[in-house]
Amino acid sequence: MEVLLLFLICVWSPVATQHRLVEDICTAKPRDIPVNPICIYRDPDKKPQEGPGPGSDPETIPTFTNPRVWELSKANSRFAAVFYKNLTSSKNPSENIFMSPIMNRVVFKFDTISAKTSDQIHFFFAKLNCRLYKKINKSSELISANRLFGEKSLVFNETYQNISEVVYGAKLWPLNFKEKPDLSRAFINNWVANKTEKHIMEVIPEGGIDTTTVLVLINTIYFKGHWKSKFPLENTKAELFFRTPSDSCQVPTMYQEASFRYASIPKSQVQVLELPYKGDDITMVLILPFMHTRLAQVEQELTSDKLESWLNSLKEVSLSVHLPRFQIEDSFSLKEKLQQMGLKDLFSPEHASLPGIITGSQMNFYVSEAFHKASLEVNEEGSEAAAATAVMITGRSFPLNKLVFNANRPFMVLIREVAINSILFMGRVADPCS
Repeated sequence: MEVLLLFLICVWSPVATQHRLVEDICTAKPRDIPVNPICIYRDPDKKPQEGPGPGSDPETIPTFTNPRVWELSKANSRFAAVFYKNLTSSKNPSENIFMSPIMNRVVFKFDTISAKTSDQIHFFFAKLNCRLYKKINKSSELISANRLFGEKSLVFNETYQNISEVVYGAKLWPLNFKEKPDLSRAFINNWVANKTEKHIMEVIPEGGIDTTTVLVLINTIYFKGHWKSKFPLENTKAELFFRTPSDSCQVPTMYQEASFRYASIPKSQVQVLELPYKGDDITMVLILPFMHTRLAQVEQELTSDKLESWLNSLKEVSLSVHLPRFQIEDSFSLKEKLQQMGLKDLFSPEHASLPGIITGSQMNFYVSEAFHKASLEVNEEGSEAAAATAVMITGRSFPLNKLVFNANRPFMVLIREVAINSILFMGRVADPCS
């Protein structure tokens, strides 16, 4: 589960044409929603995309998928790879990493969206969310909850509120930031804790809200899934996990033999394993470097194209899987990471352009801070399931003539929606023993 916060401190005021408020964005047409082009953050020098060159193969778009939604999903994968690499460069190789690129995209411009399409980007973001969160399968939970918290003394533009509520499901909740910033922070943190089943606590740090705060945007995502093929509880035993070749620890390690989609890719020096959750629409992908290959090397060479090629290489095989039971949590300043990647204007009092939020206001607003916090727990039942286990320390022999995936050293983990290959979560398990 993950939370994204944006703090808007100081922005502008044109009023857009009124639209009727639709009841279900997933069945709406672009003309039905309060789309306002001035709310789009995009590069004014961006040139329109050209079509595929001569001789290139036409891309196959998944059935019942809008082409623009497909573009956004692919853009999310590109963003995920770039953002993850940037994040790893600022972290110690021994630290766990976990984040949700599907949430972080809301403050990042997508290079694949043309200038013509960008004016309706709110609409297609909403359609992408419909694909992700409105699942027929009920065995896994993927829930997004959004909310705007605004300074109660201000009048927020009606069109802005309509876009937030209809497209993103984020209603405005007035709070007294000016007079009671600490109480407002506690109230928001409690709301987030309730929406994430108490897994995300204190997402806004002390001092994160002050008397100049105008608006706080909260975006949470909560996932709970059960393995399609559970790990038998009696198979869990304490095994060594090698944080480095010379530093190991004992961790409860799950085990099962079954058929999974798997690939060994010598060129990239990785093993790739896909573990499906019930329903098969969401899966966990594990990327394990070969024995003498450092994970840092794999991470720095990672691209979305390479990741896609690995996933396309997966084949159903009979496999012995050793996977440590783990729980990881991560938090960081999203503002700092995005600025390092070149997205600076949005956070600049001098250069930000966010008109249309406050009715009748001529102030220029900017994003003062963005916090990101995420956590993941994996055990025999799946993700976010509770179980008590008595772990016995014994040896385990490797079966002869069978492929083995033994995650006894640092590895990458992805949780993705399969049909449009949209990465929901991404991270690194470097130390499951901590």
